[in-house]
Amino acid sequence: MDIIQQLQWRYATKKFDADKLLSDEKLNILKQAFNLTATSFGLQTIKLLVIQDKTIRKQLMEHSFGQAQVLNASHLLVICIHDNISDKDVDAHFDNVIDIRSTPETILEPYTADLKVMMRDMTKEERQEWSIKQTYIALGNLMTVCAVEGIDSCPMEGFDAARFDAILGLKDKNLKSSLLLPVGYRHKDDMFAGFKKVRKQLHEAVVEL
Repeated sequence: MDIIQQLQWRYATKKFDADKLLSDEKLNILKQAFNLTATSFGLQTIKLLVIQDKTIRKQLMEHSFGQAQVLNASHLLVICIHDNISDKDVDAHFDNVIDIRSTPETILEPYTADLKVMMRDMTKEERQEWSIKQTYIALGNLMTVCAVEGIDSCPMEGFDAARFDAILGLKDKNLKSSLLLPVGYRHKDDMFAGFKKVRKQLHEAVVEL
């Protein structure tokens, strides 16, 4: 597959075909892609919500400026951050390292301690901002994987995060919504599908030294 051709094919889908759903196989690819996304220190202070329920999504659409993609896409992906990061999150990560790599705990102890200090030295707001940056990495990764798999998507920042959090009960899950990515298949009547991409010339976008 020509990756550049697929990136040319993708666009921010404005109108999804509500009758076309992603297969379980395609959905699983997106879940795994999210989980394999690079995050700072590998700490994974982000989480993915996969929402298919139309009743929930109808409520959410009211708090995303009426953007129909939220309701009509096959699934709505909500990328979230941990509301707060604690020592338990750091311990859980390094416990996972020990389980998967069989790394001796004595080797990991200094790294565990340093990362805990780093998190404690930041305010809660700074830790959240640090995590939000990770969600953009995940968003970009998911969009590229969608393009490769022939899945349409539409990255979205335009929504009332506080209302989303309340409807989805995210506070109880120690989560806050950050970004949306409706995914599915474009409607044949979406006029934006045929628009040529508007991008700078390559020499204007890339600097070689």
